[in-house]
Amino acid sequence: MPGDNKRKSECKDRARRRYRYDGTPIQATVSGPSVWVTCVRGKEKAAVGELYDLFEHYAAEMYPPEGSTASTSAVSNGNKDGSEDEDEDEDIEKQIAKEMSTMKRPRKETRFASCQTNTSCFVVISCRPPVDPIQLVVKHVKNVLKTGVTQTKFAQRLTPISATCVTNLQEIKTLCTRLLEPHLARADVTKFSYKIELRMRNHNSLSRPEIIEELAQCVPPEHKVNLEDPELFILVEIWKSVCGIGIVTDYYKLQKFNVMEIAKSGEPGFKAGTSGRVQQSSKAGGGKADEEKEQTVSESVQ
Repeated sequence: MPGDNKRKSECKDRARRRYRYDGTPIQATVSGPSVWVTCVRGKEKAAVGELYDLFEHYAAEMYPPEGSTASTSAVSNGNKDGSEDEDEDEDIEKQIAKEMSTMKRPRKETRFASCQTNTSCFVVISCRPPVDPIQLVVKHVKNVLKTGVTQTKFAQRLTPISATCVTNLQEIKTLCTRLLEPHLARADVTKFSYKIELRMRNHNSLSRPEIIEELAQCVPPEHKVNLEDPELFILVEIWKSVCGIGIVTDYYKLQKFNVMEIAKSGEPGFKAGTSGRVQQSSKAGGGKADEEKEQTVSESVQ
């Protein structure tokens, strides 16, 4: 029946949309630890692909799989046992398995998944345990600072998000308080300066001043706001009905985790102390408005 064929094709399409063309998973919703990335307009899919490869490379170094050496030695010992006929049969089976794997890449469990955003210049890569998005992004940014090579063509700013919540004031306040607890409990720090960096996309239910006011209440009053050189940065990203928060240090020293800006700083004619691409875009009109918004948000905390 035509109707049955249509339903079958729709089911196949839904199943196919859970994975990209190369077998890597797609996550339907934005939630949990992740990296929120701005990228070149029209290159969102390409940015996701290059970030997958980059993050997997770092994760393999930072979080090597347990028991990989033991399993390899067990397989090699097993191959030594048995007769030559069994070895020949195994070789044939291995060749067949290898050919099948080249025909279709297996969908194995990965550390990262792309979250559907359907938003221009914006992609989200979800991180699964034991990956810490803050450690991952800081390692990459420091490597770019050291080498001057971004290893990506389309990714711009990488914002690490430790956790997410629904965008309402009570949920945001609860999440921020929870993420601040380890920093407030440090024995070597009695007081610290901080700044709230807020960015909003596709959201108009809550205003910036009321969000800033709620976030400021999460920090005890003995810790003061510092707009120039704070010790702690509370990064808050809001996209539609999702709010993500990450708490980092050295945000300005690492050029706001903007790898394109860091790479550009090594080019001839770049002036130290300027904001590079951000400053150039502000001359066109759009970037200046964004910088003024960020300044207004920070000043409202005081």
